[in-house]
Amino acid sequence: MFERYYRELLGFLSNKVRDRDAASDLAQESFARVYAAERSGTVVRDPRALLYTTARNLLTDQFRRGQAGGQSVAIDGDDEAVELDNFAGPRQFEPENALASRQRFEALAKVVDSLPPRCREAFILVKFDGLSHAETAARMGIAVKTVEMQIQIALEACWSHLDARDGDVADLRAPKKRSSPCSKT
Repeated sequence: MFERYYRELLGFLSNKVRDRDAASDLAQESFARVYAAERSGTVVRDPRALLYTTARNLLTDQFRRGQAGGQSVAIDGDDEAVELDNFAGPRQFEPENALASRQRFEALAKVVDSLPPRCREAFILVKFDGLSHAETAARMGIAVKTVEMQIQIALEACWSHLDARDGDVADLRAPKKRSSPCSKT
């Protein structure tokens, strides 16, 4: 874990505190806390997310200690107050966002599993295995137009589920084309 994430975390912290030595200390403390959590029996499913969360918390603590002690803390090279959210790592790696993403993926996987067999097969071959519509048609022994229609049915099922689960997200996707059964994806 150390070899994989140390440079990345050090770079993140260096950009926040503008002091390589302080960033190195914060990175080491972050790793120490994650290792301590693992040794205590805590299951760490995403060590990178936990490292960034720990580093963010350490930055916040450092900022607060500097403010409470009447010292000026230079973060990002400024002496003025800084929004604490500026200390965050990438939002997609924060635990609550990672959990929401995983739950959304699992929900979509259930939708794909519930598709009719030929529709599911076409969808998986195109979207997960990366085959073209023509390659999928040849493998399945069906027409390319049939593959296109099956993909459209699967996509509509996924979008309908997301609409029902997350509210209307129609503005996030391409407009529906009802005149043709589907377009090339």
